[in-house]
Amino acid sequence: MILRLACAWATVAAFLLFGDGLLGQLGAPLMSAVVFLWLLGIIIWAAFGVVHEAEILAGRLGEPFGTLILTLSIVIIEVALISAVMLGAKGAPTLGRDTMFAVLMIVLNGVVGIGLLVGGRRHFAQSYNLKGASSYLAVIIPLTVIPLVLPNFTTSTANGTLTTLQSVSFSLFTIALYGAFLVLQTGRHRSFFQEPTREQAPLPRTATQVDEAGEDEHGHDDPGGATATHVMLLLANILPIVILAKSLAAVLDFGIIKLGAPVALGGILIAMVVFTPECIAALRAISANQLQRAINLCLGAAASTLGLTVPAVLGIGLLTGQEIVLGLSGANMIILAMTLLLSTLTFTGTRTTMLEGAVHLSVFFVFVVLVFSP
Repeated sequence: MILRLACAWATVAAFLLFGDGLLGQLGAPLMSAVVFLWLLGIIIWAAFGVVHEAEILAGRLGEPFGTLILTLSIVIIEVALISAVMLGAKGAPTLGRDTMFAVLMIVLNGVVGIGLLVGGRRHFAQSYNLKGASSYLAVIIPLTVIPLVLPNFTTSTANGTLTTLQSVSFSLFTIALYGAFLVLQTGRHRSFFQEPTREQAPLPRTATQVDEAGEDEHGHDDPGGATATHVMLLLANILPIVILAKSLAAVLDFGIIKLGAPVALGGILIAMVVFTPECIAALRAISANQLQRAINLCLGAAASTLGLTVPAVLGIGLLTGQEIVLGLSGANMIILAMTLLLSTLTFTGTRTTMLEGAVHLSVFFVFVVLVFSP
């Protein structure tokens, strides 16, 4: 932990002092690769530190507070990276859309697909709290369709963009809906997001599974110390990522232009960099037969990404005068529709199996192919 924080903050100091010189040498292939790998490694390492501290807090606070802290921390990092790219490049109208869509595909198809395959192979069928999953989906569907699909069908503007009135109205709607969801999730409906009772998910668990879950609920030991200390350590791991976001954004923008890579690749890379630690935490939870925690992480990541990124992206567009394109292409709208339909079918039963995992993973592979061959 000490080594991770020391390396992260030393990197922050180096880029604050010598960042202009380092980024000025991006034209050299070797130097560009070194700077990119350095920043990428530090950011991912710090992100794992965020996950570690959030999981400690999760064990102390219980669900859904634990996964909520982790999800919001990760999404804050995502918003910082997107904002840095948009403010730096001044020409990334589709970055917010591409990142949000990539997050949805990664967590709802990639992680869910792999997780259900692993969980089904190890535990045959896994139970979860049906009310919690249904609540997530009820929020995710409007938060997804309104910003990513509706702009393609409005007549005031073209090319998937929004008017100023629409941007302000959709931002306020998104914040209000996600805020109401958080209030209910942490208040009167908190039980929806906790491990299911027999009535909520009538899948019997063996004594061995109960013992395993009781021994190590979140897959790690609590190192002790005051809760306030771990909150400070969580912030200490988040801040270097936010500060280094601008430098990584410059490297990503340069690399994509230099290589002639698909524009959507920038959003995918941001999504992968930010959400890899959380995805690993979700897969660990599924492997330990804690499907409810994994659902809280995956569906919570989707809801939080939309609830926080849409207002941030539209706000930057309004403040800077940049054009913001949110509407997906026709092919991606079909993939999104399939994903929402499959997620509804997967998470409206009382148990999951390997079949659902294989189907979600197939849709994810289609998404990857279309990125490079639209």
